[in-house]
Amino acid sequence: MDVTILGAGVIGLLSALALTDAGYKVTIVARDLPGDESQDWASPWAGAAIFPYSDSEGHSLQVESFKYFWALAHRDPTSGVQVVKATEFYDDRDDDSTVWYKSLVPQYRRIPTEDLPKGVKVGFTYKTMTVNPVVFLPWVRKQLEARGVCFIRKEVSEIEEVKRITGNEVIVHATGLGAYNLADDKDVVAHRGQTMFVKTDFDELMMLQGSQYTYIIPRMHSGGVIIGGISQEGNLDREVDQKLRPDILARVQNISKNRLESVDLESPSTKNIVAFRPGRKGGYRLESEGKVVHAYGFGGMGYIYGYGAALEVRGLVEAMMKLKPTRSRL
Repeated sequence: MDVTILGAGVIGLLSALALTDAGYKVTIVARDLPGDESQDWASPWAGAAIFPYSDSEGHSLQVESFKYFWALAHRDPTSGVQVVKATEFYDDRDDDSTVWYKSLVPQYRRIPTEDLPKGVKVGFTYKTMTVNPVVFLPWVRKQLEARGVCFIRKEVSEIEEVKRITGNEVIVHATGLGAYNLADDKDVVAHRGQTMFVKTDFDELMMLQGSQYTYIIPRMHSGGVIIGGISQEGNLDREVDQKLRPDILARVQNISKNRLESVDLESPSTKNIVAFRPGRKGGYRLESEGKVVHAYGFGGMGYIYGYGAALEVRGLVEAMMKLKPTRSRL
């Protein structure tokens, strides 16, 4: 029962965990591996807050990921996963009727209208997790290597090339933006993100959505937070847009009610981050095609969907191996 995973981002790594849990022998082939800091892959740069999304599909996948990271935060803090207080704001709806995960997240509570930041219509708090990818991705690799997973650094030009490298017929394809060429999927599109890491003792997770995309995400073991952000579809500019930096800071100051006043954008400890989320028009692709299981197109929600997607990948592989019938978790 041998399987090759193409891609070592969060979807590929968590799929490897799920498959090895079921007794599969896994090889991972990837251009980028945990520890790399290239802009050419998204997983190391993700904000990686486990925010279930009100307006997205695949609720059951998000539920499975939430449960996985919740358990991991309590079981092994060396993984870079921590439990935090989360506050979500919206400026494009009047109530929380779209919040399908009220019964999932612990300590859910609506915020009184008079306590909301300027321009916000509805807000609520609960407990969730943040993931520090710089810690988490190498942690997963270590877990996988202990299970006998082999990592091969290789950039391939077609999926069939992976079969020749490993000799395995069953491939899990999780290359993110690479699927544009490898799967000839022209719906795959990059979404440019620009964020900053800033030193602060602020330890809460905050997000404002609707007319803007603003967030503060604590980074475990780092002494700071990620603040952002933007999402620019199709923009491939790798350079820092300097005019966005004060705009981002002003927005996070609003949602935090000026609790980040000590942040200095010109401090040497402030780091600018530009990376590209692996989006897909029409939503993610999670399905089998012949002996290939495709798992890509999760945009900025790779960690939010990650373990749920991994379980779905395992189900598709099991069906392919004819071990048992698959059951959709979408």
